[in-house]
Amino acid sequence: MKLSVVVCSVAVLIVAGWVLVSFTPPRSAVPPNIIYIYADDLGYAELGCYGQQKIRTPNLDRLAREGIRFTQHYTSMPVCAPARCMLLTGKHSGHSYIRGNYEMGGFPDSLEGGQMPLYPGAFTLGRMLQQQGYKTACVGKWGMGMANTTGNPNQQGFDYFYGYLDQKQAHNYYPTHLWENGKPDKLNNPVIDVHRRLTPETATPEAFAYFRGNDYAIDKMSQKAQAFVRQNKKGPFFLYLPFTAPHVSLQAPEAAVKEYIGKFGDHGGAERPYLGEQSYASTPYPRATYAAMITHMDAQIGKLMQLLKELNIDNNTLVMFSSDNGATFNGGVEAAYFNSVGKLRGLKMDVYEGGIREPMLARWPGTIKPNQTTDHVSVQYDLLATLAELVGYKHPFVTDGISFLPTLLAQPSSQKKHPFLYWEYPEKGGQLAIRMGSWKAVKTNVRKARTAPWQLYDLNKDVSETTNIADKHPDIIRQANVIVAREHTPTHINEWEIVTPKTKPAN
Repeated sequence: MKLSVVVCSVAVLIVAGWVLVSFTPPRSAVPPNIIYIYADDLGYAELGCYGQQKIRTPNLDRLAREGIRFTQHYTSMPVCAPARCMLLTGKHSGHSYIRGNYEMGGFPDSLEGGQMPLYPGAFTLGRMLQQQGYKTACVGKWGMGMANTTGNPNQQGFDYFYGYLDQKQAHNYYPTHLWENGKPDKLNNPVIDVHRRLTPETATPEAFAYFRGNDYAIDKMSQKAQAFVRQNKKGPFFLYLPFTAPHVSLQAPEAAVKEYIGKFGDHGGAERPYLGEQSYASTPYPRATYAAMITHMDAQIGKLMQLLKELNIDNNTLVMFSSDNGATFNGGVEAAYFNSVGKLRGLKMDVYEGGIREPMLARWPGTIKPNQTTDHVSVQYDLLATLAELVGYKHPFVTDGISFLPTLLAQPSSQKKHPFLYWEYPEKGGQLAIRMGSWKAVKTNVRKARTAPWQLYDLNKDVSETTNIADKHPDIIRQANVIVAREHTPTHINEWEIVTPKTKPAN
């Protein structure tokens, strides 16, 4: 059955730099199921549909062919926890409650403490959709508080949760347990210290085998996600699926790795083993394992897509896919070898394009036209506004996002555009970035010098951000200063403060 979707009318009120949005519900729309799949540290060019040559991603490539591919889509932050918070709450990093990976507890099971908890009653995607009658689930990596805190996902808009609550635990794909609705689900895995290093002398097959278990976390997540879909096939449901691949440690099922062994050696030889020099688990085949992690995740996505067809709900389900930030630089990952971010500059923890520009795919048979590509500039804090418009959410709410639903529905004349995108990242020395049209202003080392100079790039001519032209465009720099002074609000964590509140930073 082909669905009819009518774009909602929108009322927008700007109050003190925030956007208050109210949508009039669609007059004739069957509520669609919604699946949002979120990879972890997947680079912009690590899918075949974005130019990847070495790693196979057939299911995501098919999703792109059957839907729409975004070329200028951004994460809200270049690291895990704040990106997830902004995705779910629709706030940019000058307004978000969580702005960095604020760690609590330690790595051992006995010290599991998670990250900074989300505050009580936050308005999240899950909560909004619950209010619209959706059954909601988060299956994967949470990173916004343990079950005994205010950040418990079951108290933040999700009827069902399964996966990692603590991001540090997610460094191990063979954990002793995952969490299910606030209770540990014991897995058939031994205790593994993934940060144990090997030496050339100790790097035996038995030593490498130490980092393998029996229950692979991605497989457990895939099974639970499919079970949720089966249980709620009559809908409507919202499945937020933040898979942990390909975030290190480099760990994958042996069968998946074997498909790539022998393909990535230098000069026709074998791969050089990774012995934990940059932390995380050791492996004799780092390149093959990394590729296997992505291909294996792709296979799980394929199973989910096939299930939608089997249940005859494919045409009533919007599926989206993106990543929380760019490819990583540690744990044995060789981003340059895989050309993980294409021509872009930077990696994870950078506000240059390689750290924040992400793949973004959307598929909805009969509603989203196939084989589309869009250069609409969008960001993950747009998702709240997009889904609110999609489901006709009636009540006003505050967001920094703009709905990209018109782009999904091929209605470009109705698509509003951002006057700017804003990044305020307190880690790796403190960084700021603003995109205004094709202009990209970047400031680094802000923690040491809040008056550090801006860099300026024209992304239309210099997507690799190689030529700083700030001195030629003082007017653009003045605009950047005004935006920072207006958009920054003080945070409750002193370590996250890198901007003098309500004061224009100097050039």
